[in-house]
Amino acid sequence: MEHSKSFQRSLVWGTLLALLVLSSFFVFTLNAQAAAYETMQVSLSGSGGELIMEPGEVKEVSVEFLNAGSSTWMNDGAGYLSVYTYGPKYRRSVFDPATWLGPDQVKRISETVVAPGDTANVVFELHAPLEEGEYEETFALASEGVAWVDGGEFTFTITVSSEKVEAMPESIVDDEVVGDVYDGEVIVRTANKIKALAERPILFTVVVKNTGSTTWKNYGIQSQDVAIASSSSVDFGHPSWLGSQIAYAVETVAPGESATVSFAFSAPEVNGSHTARFDFVANGEVVDDALIEIPVEVTGGAASAINEPADEDLVDDDGIVESHIQQEEPLLRVGLLTVDDETDNIITITSYESDFDVRDTEGNLLAELEAGQLATGYYKDGYYYYDVGRGLEKSSYGLRFEPLEENAVMTITNFDYRLTRGGGYAYNTYRNVLEIRYNDYKDRTWVINEISIEMYLRGLAETSNISHEEYQKALLTAARTYAYYHFTRGTKRGNEYMHIVAYADDQVYRGYERETMAPRITEAVNDTRGTVVTYDDDIAITPYFSRSDGYTRDWAEVWGGDVAWAKSVKVPCDEGKSLWGHGVGMSASGALCMANGGDTWDEILKHFYTGVELHKRWE
Repeated sequence: MEHSKSFQRSLVWGTLLALLVLSSFFVFTLNAQAAAYETMQVSLSGSGGELIMEPGEVKEVSVEFLNAGSSTWMNDGAGYLSVYTYGPKYRRSVFDPATWLGPDQVKRISETVVAPGDTANVVFELHAPLEEGEYEETFALASEGVAWVDGGEFTFTITVSSEKVEAMPESIVDDEVVGDVYDGEVIVRTANKIKALAERPILFTVVVKNTGSTTWKNYGIQSQDVAIASSSSVDFGHPSWLGSQIAYAVETVAPGESATVSFAFSAPEVNGSHTARFDFVANGEVVDDALIEIPVEVTGGAASAINEPADEDLVDDDGIVESHIQQEEPLLRVGLLTVDDETDNIITITSYESDFDVRDTEGNLLAELEAGQLATGYYKDGYYYYDVGRGLEKSSYGLRFEPLEENAVMTITNFDYRLTRGGGYAYNTYRNVLEIRYNDYKDRTWVINEISIEMYLRGLAETSNISHEEYQKALLTAARTYAYYHFTRGTKRGNEYMHIVAYADDQVYRGYERETMAPRITEAVNDTRGTVVTYDDDIAITPYFSRSDGYTRDWAEVWGGDVAWAKSVKVPCDEGKSLWGHGVGMSASGALCMANGGDTWDEILKHFYTGVELHKRWE
């Protein structure tokens, strides 16, 4: 009998142990599967996800994803890929047209099988609510029962409006009148005015909304008959122009949608104030109310000065030009996340490293806190509210959380990337100042990280810790240049009080936690400190992408206009491969191959960006 009981106990313990091992194996398998699901967004309907819909309208939209992980995607069977509502997860969307898979599950990928390196499409409908206003609808890609796909989150910003273009008066409509109406409105432009040296090339971008009743099948920028000169008849011509045609695109733009055009022109050779004027044309017709006028102030720098050789005493052994004018390292403003239902519309912040102050954006001291104390803040109905342990208080200005120790780590305690976005890490720690700031431009509140550019670069997640050091230096120099380019202009996201955001729209930034995970990135940042890419002494915007197909693309081929340093170059390492990304500038895979083959970081940059120099702008 005792032997029987002993046997039974052994059997029970053996069964429990087996279940424990099986459970551990199952959890390990799920984690391994999750890590294998990664993506990169290739395209999104609308102008970067911005849509205009009439109340009750049904519109088909699409998103394309690159399979950047190691698992093959399927649209059926175990672990199939589909899109869910997100932010918060599994919510019922007011844009559900009753054609989705369910109230929170939208559609599966269209392709049956998508191998790593291939792309998948998700096509679905949105049904606009009857209530007019601005909406943000966030979705995310998931592998059913396995994991949220890292990088698979996307957002549509939707304007629901019944406003239409007024019909032509009947008194002027007869058999000889064509009903096409060509009207437009310039809604976004690179800058309201330009300051430049004489004869320097200027790249300019405009977004024009089709406010007429005619669909544009092609559009572009052309010079006016009066030679697009200022009142002093100076010349703005650029070598990229073909006669009067400056930029041209073949793309359908329906009424209510927008067209984006980039083009180049030259600053006049005469010092002083001038105005360049360009016509926006669609279907060969000049679009009313879409005249593009650009005030240009020429501040010197005639051709003779531009062509002067570099001072040999200012060039070091690495080919880096030591600038005549040294400046302080800039403070970059990076949008981290919007304050919404993901954090219950409130932000809680502390520093476990340093005492910190709470100030308003006018510099007024609101509170002094010790390390570890919590401060909460949010915006509502024209005021900022905060609680530092004294009860709820109110401010008319934005809230800043400033550590007394420079570059101390601040923590957003009520945000965790793992819980709300399916990530593998919290990504809620950032160096230096955090700020809560509302903007009426898009009617939303951001948490903004104010941080030096070099510290910002330490937290980038654009390459791995184990990649070749020369490749890391090249990529981080391109990334520094990109950030500095937008810092010097302050226009890309200036309406929201920041320079760039922490997402792939600009550069993926994960802050202090990423810094601790990738110490070799910090080494590469320090080795290239203050160095940026320039062309003719001006900061050069430096796009980069995942992989070419043997050649990079000329800027004009992809975005229109001529950019002297963004020309097509051969990438032997990428021959026979498929193109991943826009193709302009530096191919990441090609650059890594060059580094593995013995090329240095400056040689890599000068290969991909034609005719550039490397300048050290700060120590």
